[in-house]
Amino acid sequence: MVGTWKGDQGLDVSHSHDVGKVIETPYREEMSFSAFGPVDNGRQHLYGLDYRTAAWKAGKEEPFHTEVGYWLWDSATNTVMRCFMVPRGSTILAGGECAPDATTFTMRAEAGAPDFGVLSNPYLVENANCVRYENTVTVENDTFTYEEVTVLAMSEYDNLLDHTDRNVLQRFSETRAD
Repeated sequence: MVGTWKGDQGLDVSHSHDVGKVIETPYREEMSFSAFGPVDNGRQHLYGLDYRTAAWKAGKEEPFHTEVGYWLWDSATNTVMRCFMVPRGSTILAGGECAPDATTFTMRAEAGAPDFGVLSNPYLVENANCVRYENTVTVENDTFTYEEVTVLAMSEYDNLLDHTDRNVLQRFSETRAD
């Protein structure tokens, strides 16, 4: 996964405050990964990728979504993890089982969980609290595909709302463009 990946097949399905309802927003995206590690936590040895991603609505110059974080691998437990922060004041540490040769894997997090969890700032907790997160990733050759669901408890809705994102990215470069 090291390098830069780009894709223009993104689709964000989420609540729009501008129109007051759930809408579909096409987007393009760029992700970049750089390897590091091992990181030793006592007997635990993690290998990782630090990453950045940005997404732009079709035809727009400024990104509508950015995030920074880490993807981590614990070979002793076959656990893959993704920890990241978005600049709205929300952090997620998601994880799941993943065989060393897997090309598809799923990571999950749940608010209040002691291990793979979600934290948000007080405003988001009150108005658009993430209660669950799931991301399924497939990496085959130079194609990176993901489908993620962020389940939100929103003040505008009586029920939980699934905010979904998906995209297909192609490897653009084997080095990260900072």
